[in-house]
Parts: sequence; C-alpha cells; structure tokens
Amino acid sequence: MLDMLTGTPIINIDKELCTGCRRCAEVCPVDAIEGEEGKPQSINKDKCVMCGQCVQMCKGYESVYDEVPTPMSKRLFDRGLLEDVDEPLFAAYNVSQVKKIKDILKNRDTFKIVQCAPAVRVAIGEDFGLPLGTLSPGKMAAALRKLGFDRVYDTNFGADLTIMEEGSELLKRVTEGGILPMFTSCCPAWVKYVEQTYPELLPHLSSCKSPQQMAGAIFKTYGARVDRVNPARMYTVSVMPCTCKEFECEREEMQDSGYRDVDAAITTRELVYLIKDAHIDFNDLKEEEFDTPLGMYTGAGTIFGSTGGVMEAALRTGYELYTKKPIPKIDLTMVRGGEGFRVAQVDLGDFKLKVAVVSGLQHVKEVMESVKNGRCHIHFIEVMTCPQGCISGGGQPKIIFESDKESAYDKRKAGLYMHDSNLVFRKSHENPEIRKIYKDFLEEPLGYRSHELLHTKYKSRKEEN
Repeated sequence: MLDMLTGTPIINIDKELCTGCRRCAEVCPVDAIEGEEGKPQSINKDKCVMCGQCVQMCKGYESVYDEVPTPMSKRLFDRGLLEDVDEPLFAAYNVSQVKKIKDILKNRDTFKIVQCAPAVRVAIGEDFGLPLGTLSPGKMAAALRKLGFDRVYDTNFGADLTIMEEGSELLKRVTEGGILPMFTSCCPAWVKYVEQTYPELLPHLSSCKSPQQMAGAIFKTYGARVDRVNPARMYTVSVMPCTCKEFECEREEMQDSGYRDVDAAITTRELVYLIKDAHIDFNDLKEEEFDTPLGMYTGAGTIFGSTGGVMEAALRTGYELYTKKPIPKIDLTMVRGGEGFRVAQVDLGDFKLKVAVVSGLQHVKEVMESVKNGRCHIHFIEVMTCPQGCISGGGQPKIIFESDKESAYDKRKAGLYMHDSNLVFRKSHENPEIRKIYKDFLEEPLGYRSHELLHTKYKSRKEEN
C-alpha cells in the first residue's frame, strides 16, 4: 500500500490544499474518506482500495494566488513529479513514478519494455487538446519509442491471454462442479476489497492474474527468449488508467517469472508528463504499430477497457469453446452499459449460462451478501471498481467540469467499441500470436506452465487491518 520509492501511501490528501468539501467522500466506494465538512480530510488506509476516484473528483488546488506554507517545488518533490509540471496541483493525488521511469529510460544497459492498457488509448489525447475519446494507439506507440523504450508491447495481448485462461477456468468450474459464482480478477482494487472485506469468498475469485501481470510474466520468460535478452536486464513498465496497478505490481505474489513481473506501473496522466517533458509533439506524430509478437491483439482484448468488456470478451470465446460452433452474434450488447448492476443469460445449447456485470464497487455489497448466504445463482460475475470500468479510472486525464464527465465516458467507450469492430480478429482465441504462444511455450490453457506463470492465489487482509 506504500509507494516503494517514497515510502508514502499511493493515494493521499494534501491537508494544506484540502477545503473539506467532501466531494471525494461522495465518490469513495468504500467510505475511506474521513473528516468534518469544511476541514481537511484524511484517508483510512485500512479501507482504501486505491481506486483513485477521489483524485479524479478533487477540486481543491493550489493557485498562483494562494499562500501556503509548502513551496511548489517541495510539493512536486513529495508527489514524485517532474519539476516542469505546470498544471494545478490538487489536494487528492497519487504518488508518481515518472522520475524513476525517466532515469530508467536513460540507462543503456537496461532492456526497457512498455505495455499499454486498452483504456489509455481512448483518453491520452485529451491531455494534448484532442477531442474527448479520440482513439490514439498509433501516436501512443510512436511516443513511447521516442521516449526510449526498446519494445512497445500491448496489455491487450495480455487481455487475450486472460480470456483463454479465465474462459477455460469458468468452463471447468461449470462442467466439473467448481466453486460458483466465479468473479473476474482483472481489477486490483476489487481484489483488494475482497481480501479485506470478504476474505471468506476469495475462492470465488478467478485464479487468473490481471492482463498487466500476465503480460509481465510472459515478457520476462517467452519474451526474453523471443528478444534474446537476459531477463535480468529487462525492466518492464505498464501504462494504466488505474492508480491501484502500482500496488498490484508490487504484490509479493507477482514474481513468477523469477523476477518482479512488472517493475513499475504509471498512469495515463504520468505518461503525458513524460511525453511533455521530452518535448514530443504528440499531435504531430506519425502513427506506428506495436511490436510483435506480444503487441498483437484482438477486439476482445480492446474492450476490456469498458465495463462489461471482460464479460463480452469471455463470452465470445467461452461460447465457441463450449459449443464448438461460431457464436451467432459477436456484439453482445446485453452486457454493455454504465454504472450499476446488470444480469444476462447466454444459451449454450444444453446449458444456460447466467452472468452479471457490476460497475462501481459501491454496488457490489448486495451481490457479496447473496453469495455469502447461498442465494446467488449466477455463474460468472464481472466486477470493476470504477463507475464505467477502466475508461473512468483514477489515473485517466482529469475531467475538471462535471458537465463533461458523461460525454467523456461515452466517447471513450465508443472509441473502444469502434476499435473492436474495425479489427480483423475480434475473439481472443483467434489471435494468431495467442495460438503460437500456446503451441511454442504454454502448451494449453490451465496447463502446468500456464498455472505457474499466469495464475495466483490471493490472501485475507483482515489481519492487516
């Protein structure tokens, strides 16, 4: 829960800048913001899941007209930010990794790999003045190469890999009498919530690592072989819409490659800082492709960035693995939507699969209680902590005006679904490089090597609290 570089919590509230408006408390899904109205707030670290929604919501900032005890230079240092950051500094913030990454990028002895989550490419352009929801994967890949990364891979590949493992795990639980319902495990804030609030229900979580962590483990094993690089020389960075991903990559379980699978996670906003610091004209960049083989992805991997996307991707593949027939309709709009709880049913011929999607962690308690009491008859449940899934993550470009929020989320989602519809391959199991990695390295979903690298166990955190 602490940033390894500074030793401070990942999510913080600067008491000098906090006005006590309690807007952050209104959006916190776990009631971790404490304090009286009109007075500086604090974060209950035992409750906090580091989703960063308070960071997105915060409106208290330091302006040039304010006189505060701490100088701007000290505040930038404490937050891990570069000295040339010239935007307002808000009271709620996440500790940044940009200084560390900037230093790593200068190291010629290190083989530097970066991966990018699907939600980043439909939001990053906003911080360069592009219209809300602009799809920018090509410019982002070009910018990352200019920054000095040796390989520009894609978390979407990890998402396709997740579907192969998670879909197979679900079918095994359904057909062999495993623990149901099975919950998705892609969202680290959600996983932490289960660990500290409902540890008795941990067996219901999929054992799959998140796409970020699967990709990291593959980079330092299969990827090291492909690139002919000693994994000890590799340094892997992930660019995420999420402030909790740094916590996830620091978990002690996440080093099955023999090294730390992901060395550092930065947010969309932090990548923007690095690009601006390097004086790269993002809007003028010519589009480039991600590196192969670990940068090739399908539409199914792309839609992970929106609520319901993991479910839809899993159903596209799960249907065909179970029935051995093509899915009648690839666009499963019944699982798409916004914040809240929704259910659907998929006819697999001799079996009707009941699924649900929870978007916004505040909506999950009733579901958890029904599971705990044996009243939940759903087979598979996707849970995302943030209100619209990853496109609304705490690390995304900050939406200053509440009136813009709905439009921004709608356009980011539309960008992902448009990207999905325009890709040649739209099902994870059809990705040629996914087929190849199983043929050459992993052998089969849920096999020995897959289990060692791509699956994990979670633990109760009630004792810690």
